[in-house]
Amino acid sequence: MDQMNFRSRSMFRNSEPNSDGFIDLDKLWSAVVRRLGIIIACVLVSMVLAAIYLFAATPTYTAATQILIDDNLSRYAEEQEEIKSAQQIDNRMSSAVEILKSKALALRVVDEAQLADNPLVTDPPRSPIDFLKSTVKSVVFALTPASTPASEDAVRNGRREKAAAVLQQSLTVNRIGRSSVIALAVGSPDPVLSTKIAKTYADAYIEEQLNANFDASEKASVWLQERLNDLNKRSQEASLAVEKYKREHGLVSPRGELLSSQQLSDLNSQLIVAQADAATASARYQQYKAIIDKGPEAAVNNAVVSTRETDNSILQDLRKRYLTANEREQAIVQQFGADHPQAVALASEKGELSQQIYRELEQLTSSFRNEFEVASSREKSLRESIEKVAGTNSEANVSLVQLAELEQKAAALKTLYQSYLTRFEQASQQQSFPIAKARVISEAGVPTAPSSPRKTLTMALSVVLGLMAGGVFAGFLEMRERFFRTGDEIQDKLGLRFLGYLPHITGKKLGAEPPAAEEPKPPLDGAPVDFRQMMRYAVDAPRSSFAETLRNARLACDVLLQGKSPRVIGVVSCLPGEGKSTVAANFAGILSAAGVRTLVVDADLRNPGLTKMLSAEPQTGLVEVVLGEVDWMHAVRVDRRSKLAIMPIAGYARKLAHTSELLSSPGMSRFLDSAREKFDVIVVDLAPLVPVIDAKALESQIDGFIFVTQWGVTPKKTVQNVLSAEPQIASKLIGAILNNTDMSQMSRYADPGTPERFRDRYMSYYEA
Repeated sequence: MDQMNFRSRSMFRNSEPNSDGFIDLDKLWSAVVRRLGIIIACVLVSMVLAAIYLFAATPTYTAATQILIDDNLSRYAEEQEEIKSAQQIDNRMSSAVEILKSKALALRVVDEAQLADNPLVTDPPRSPIDFLKSTVKSVVFALTPASTPASEDAVRNGRREKAAAVLQQSLTVNRIGRSSVIALAVGSPDPVLSTKIAKTYADAYIEEQLNANFDASEKASVWLQERLNDLNKRSQEASLAVEKYKREHGLVSPRGELLSSQQLSDLNSQLIVAQADAATASARYQQYKAIIDKGPEAAVNNAVVSTRETDNSILQDLRKRYLTANEREQAIVQQFGADHPQAVALASEKGELSQQIYRELEQLTSSFRNEFEVASSREKSLRESIEKVAGTNSEANVSLVQLAELEQKAAALKTLYQSYLTRFEQASQQQSFPIAKARVISEAGVPTAPSSPRKTLTMALSVVLGLMAGGVFAGFLEMRERFFRTGDEIQDKLGLRFLGYLPHITGKKLGAEPPAAEEPKPPLDGAPVDFRQMMRYAVDAPRSSFAETLRNARLACDVLLQGKSPRVIGVVSCLPGEGKSTVAANFAGILSAAGVRTLVVDADLRNPGLTKMLSAEPQTGLVEVVLGEVDWMHAVRVDRRSKLAIMPIAGYARKLAHTSELLSSPGMSRFLDSAREKFDVIVVDLAPLVPVIDAKALESQIDGFIFVTQWGVTPKKTVQNVLSAEPQIASKLIGAILNNTDMSQMSRYADPGTPERFRDRYMSYYEA
């Protein structure tokens, strides 16, 4: 490794240790312990606020009652309804809850319990916050123009509305699980008043259900009565219109049929009979006419035809006489011959009888012809009537369509009237039904203890909230922790050797330096230290941890700067106020006390902190030496106790414009070269790296740098950026010192197992 590069690690090492993804409980516990004071403070503040709240809060007493919504209460007076689904039951229970929460029911409770004039309801005790709000409102309203005074009724109604609003705010209504039970709770400052309101609410709800049923039934009855009257009137009008239409169009006979249809049916029946009669008469007439047409001789043989059709007793008698005469004639002819007088007389009698039979047949034929003509005429007349009635029936069928429409309308109105009449009777019966579908299953009792505020719960909650707030605040502070606290962070973040901690110096303030013969006393713990005494604190307390850290820095310089003699060691920091001048003075002082010829140079030309530690302002110093105005031997001052040589800056109140050019000038080089001949170690107090470039200008003359950073003040990112921007200085860094460390808090930031955790064990090795 290059001898001039003292850095043992890379500059930007990853500060996150290798982990397996689990939370580091040790670091978490360390963070809790580290911020324990903040967490406890948050808990105490939260408990104090809770105590103030409990002291100022008005106690509230809650009375509760339970109401069962049960349809079975009315099962004996109402028709059985179909089984309701779960969704319908849920909807009904939700509706019941909203009714209990409604403003209408609250106003009813106010009226029944006379709460509008109760100051505990209309003007309840107020908390300090509510009192402050009301005061602000009164001031604001006082600035507004005065309004017209309200009437007594308006004031009364306003109190009533306010009481109802207060009730709604203090009311809690919930359904118990999936049951049909509703839990109702009311809170107020008075336990008796809470019980009264809860009972009144339950009674008002049940009464409201009864009144709602009664009002609904009454309104339904009134409406149904109006509808019934209207339907009855319309039904009668429709029936009358049907009858009037029938009468006007002659559509109905006494037997309930169409007159035309009845007539047509009768005519058809008569036509059939007439056709049969005409056919019979025609057949009979044609038959007798055929007999007549054959002459008298044939008439005697065919005279038997009419014996079945008409009353022809004369014809039958004549025929019998004719047959008797014919038989006697044939008998005489057979015995005596045709010439026998009796045979001739019988033949003459037969001729006369034939003429008589023929004439009788002619009369019958004439009668049958008349009957035939009458039957034919009747048949023709019936046919004409049927044709006329058929035309009338067609017109009636057309009218029948309109009649059917009128009859349907009349029937529909009649059916609707009957339906509304049934519903009207049901509504009339339900109007007087005295049972509600709800009942109280748990009466409200007088509460014995306030429901709020709950002291134990409030205090426990305050502790929890305090812990949460403290945890959040502590976590926020931990997330904002961007400063160096331990040596491991120096090594991990900067890759530098850690030289140790310099504790915060406290002690007794000294007004002047003690006499030379007087043994210097270390500062007393807890008292402020004199500013000039801080430059030789390590010399006055050689067995302190402060001096031990500087010895460690000296050892590191001896190891890393072997072969370098004399040595020029620069003391730098990132920001002003980190104590680099104190470190430089004490580091040089401890070297000088060990017998090493040491010169400490105040090279912070813009803010010479080392020079300010001197008891008196010097007349000449580094600026004059570099400019060649005075020999450096005459400008050096020596501390008489530590034998430390000091090169101050004269006139440090004077503003110098080009300090970097002065430090990099040949005069500065000549001064350091000359000083190397007289001293073994030259300690240079340089300006901070962030504000000016003076340290960079003198870097070529410096053999090694001691980096000073303030514990818990210097940001890590700032140091990383500075050293990254100044690689020449970074390569010569011997190590870093954490200055102004709070040793009592240091162990809280250390990881488990690190030396910082065991500080109490080795404190016996240090004094003051």
